[in-house]
Amino acid sequence: MPNSTTVTEFLLTRFSDVWELRVLYAMLFLLIYLATLMGNLLIVTGITFNWKLHTPMYFFLKNLSVLDMCYISVTVPKACVIFLLNNTAISMAGCAAQIFFVLFFAMVELLLLTIMAHDRYVAICQPLHYPVIMNSRVCVQMTLVSVLSGLAYSGFHTGNTFQLRFCQSNVVHQFFCDIPSLLKLSCSDTLNNEILIFISAVVIAGSCFVFIIMSYILIFSTVLKFPTRGERGKAFSTCVPHILVVTVFVSSAVSVHVKPSSSSSPTFQDMLTSVFYSIVPPFLNPIIYSLRNKEIKEAIKRVMGRKLYSRKSIIT
Repeated sequence: MPNSTTVTEFLLTRFSDVWELRVLYAMLFLLIYLATLMGNLLIVTGITFNWKLHTPMYFFLKNLSVLDMCYISVTVPKACVIFLLNNTAISMAGCAAQIFFVLFFAMVELLLLTIMAHDRYVAICQPLHYPVIMNSRVCVQMTLVSVLSGLAYSGFHTGNTFQLRFCQSNVVHQFFCDIPSLLKLSCSDTLNNEILIFISAVVIAGSCFVFIIMSYILIFSTVLKFPTRGERGKAFSTCVPHILVVTVFVSSAVSVHVKPSSSSSPTFQDMLTSVFYSIVPPFLNPIIYSLRNKEIKEAIKRVMGRKLYSRKSIIT
């Protein structure tokens, strides 16, 4: 065998080497990160302290908001650091941890979005059976199954990736560690890894996407029968953005993970595609699912009002 050096750490890639552009990207990522944390934190607080919102729909919304805060925290802080500093290195353990948590949160996010589509289907198409089908026990069980499925999925693919040998270049052509980028750096046979990733991505993501689309087709067919135009418009304004975000999330994730490691494409294009499944959904979810909701807005106003009142009391 030819002489080779075993890789002990990886070097992540910036969007640009120009300092001004690096600062611009870092500021943009930081603003998106802070806005995502603030929006989701307000939603979690509003739902938690308003007992009227302790229903299955808002239970899943709160879980989604907590998940989004964790999901975006895996990639964006490290990306801001590599944009601004000259050190782009990440250890082997850090890279493995990043891959594990990205896969875990992405899988749980997809499953939660699927459950939420089912929840809306039952609420709109089977309203009389809704309290029985979507009782609190079932909601907790579905959430636990989603979490356990995410752990199994991420643990399997992370372990399967890091049993490979990395003895070529250690430059990861991505702003965070992901499996497709690492497979290109491996000097082992990665065919089995690529097949498993392709099958799991197509089967799991495809099944969830088809289930969500079918649920909303049934929802739309029911909504069209509503007597008033206002009720139909309200339902469509909630469902259509949901479908758009799910489509962007699933299509971008699948396009990155089912691409053969031997294929070559512009690095910037791959990195931009990754943004659409790792950063955009957590940023848009609060706007689409909650901040457009009248009850959520009222709950947030009450929480903010209480905080302002308590501050005035302390000052006086």
